[in-house]
Amino acid sequence: QVQLVESGGGLVQAGGSLRLSCAASRRIFSLYHAGWFRQAPGKEREFVAAISVRGGTTVVADSVKGRFTISGDDAKNAVYLQMNSLKPEDTAVYYCTADSTFPPKEPYAYWGQGIQVTVSS
Repeated sequence: QVQLVESGGGLVQAGGSLRLSCAASRRIFSLYHAGWFRQAPGKEREFVAAISVRGGTTVVADSVKGRFTISGDDAKNAVYLQMNSLKPEDTAVYYCTADSTFPPKEPYAYWGQGIQVTVSS
């Protein structure tokens, strides 16, 4: 069983930046596509960004385009989400996923427990 663990979240003021990391317990991101999703209270899970195997293709949601960047490091079994110019509406629990489908979609092959990102105004 593969485990995905997110880190790097926290509280930040609007306009600030955070870098989320997703570490896999086993080699996986050279085999599966990776993605980031988020869910705010009372809302459905929302796609944020995805990166294909070997990083050949990336997709970023319109709501975060120009502000968020997804990247990966196969050697470290990790994917990252650089978040700049954060807005209060970015507040949510962010989840890392891995899947054979690009962009990843439910049911995901693997997903993390999520990490809280809170942006204050």
